[in-house]
Amino acid sequence: MDVGNSRIKWGVLDSGNIRRTGHISMGRIGELGLAALTARLPRRVDTVLVSNVAGTSFATRLSGVVGMHCDVDVHFARSEREACGVVNSYRQPRLLGVDRWVAMIGARAEFTSPCLVVDAGTAVTIDALDAEGLHLGGQIIPGVQLMAASLASDTSDIPAVQRKAAGAAGTMEMFANTTSAAVGQGALNAVTGAIERALRVLREQCGDPAVVLTGGDASRILKSLDEAAQHRPHLVLQGLARILEDTE
Repeated sequence: MDVGNSRIKWGVLDSGNIRRTGHISMGRIGELGLAALTARLPRRVDTVLVSNVAGTSFATRLSGVVGMHCDVDVHFARSEREACGVVNSYRQPRLLGVDRWVAMIGARAEFTSPCLVVDAGTAVTIDALDAEGLHLGGQIIPGVQLMAASLASDTSDIPAVQRKAAGAAGTMEMFANTTSAAVGQGALNAVTGAIERALRVLREQCGDPAVVLTGGDASRILKSLDEAAQHRPHLVLQGLARILEDTE
């Protein structure tokens, strides 16, 4: 299970493949409770492994409800000094967000070249790995919607922007002729610009890296990037699968 700020995703690891994936928004769970989640989950599993960034209180609730539903122990992934071919660069490894850690493990399981791992959700995280799997460090910036929302809340004349307002910005469409579209395009370009600059620096240091995108805004960002990139919607689940396989 991949528990993020905006939604929960899950998948069943079966014979090395992730099947029966699904997701539910945190807003929906807030309205209906965790029963809205368990109603969609299978019961017959051997174990449950979770990447959670929704806090310890939510983790406690989730562990109790899902553990009872599946009749198994619920385990939570943690950032380590080293695991599955990835070496953590943080002096205190547990301070690295577990979603970033698990996403890097998922990327490393597929790509042995240097790699730029981008998780574009509520926040956008950008992490760099060299060819040996050493984490070189990363960046965290507000996501597209969060940037747009901050302008709406902290200014008087800029309206709230709906998610659909920002499209691909690879042509003259990047110069919008309405305020709403200008905010959307500006936020999207800020994110894509950060990714492209990080990629340039990583390429100068390590050669030709793979670029792996995941998260709710990944498909929009892919359309705007000047560089080729791989879209892995279930990258965190892939990382969790790799961790499970490594512990067998």
